Amino acid sequence: MTAAGAQPLEQALAAITAAPGSASALTLYALVCTLEQPRSGCLFRLDKLVDLESAHRSIAYGLMETLATGGVATSEWRQLRAQIEAVVRG
Repeated sequence: MTAAGAQPLEQALAAITAAPGSASALTLYALVCTLEQPRSGCLFRLDKLVDLESAHRSIAYGLMETLATGGVATSEWRQLRAQIEAVVRG
């Protein structure tokens, strides 16, 4: 994954770290986890995006673009996702 490809996930990590128990953080975390499940169709309720503030919606769109360009489930993605999971789980 290129640095540009990692950017949305790094932004998600920063947003989640800033407020790990917030609805936005948990929604972004759910999206990150869902994008790694292509066999299940990456199921994510898109209406959850309505609940995100604009800056966090932009991160979500970037995460979806990362999926579209093949940047999900790379070693860099998994490392950042593990950091996100550690923050969420406390």
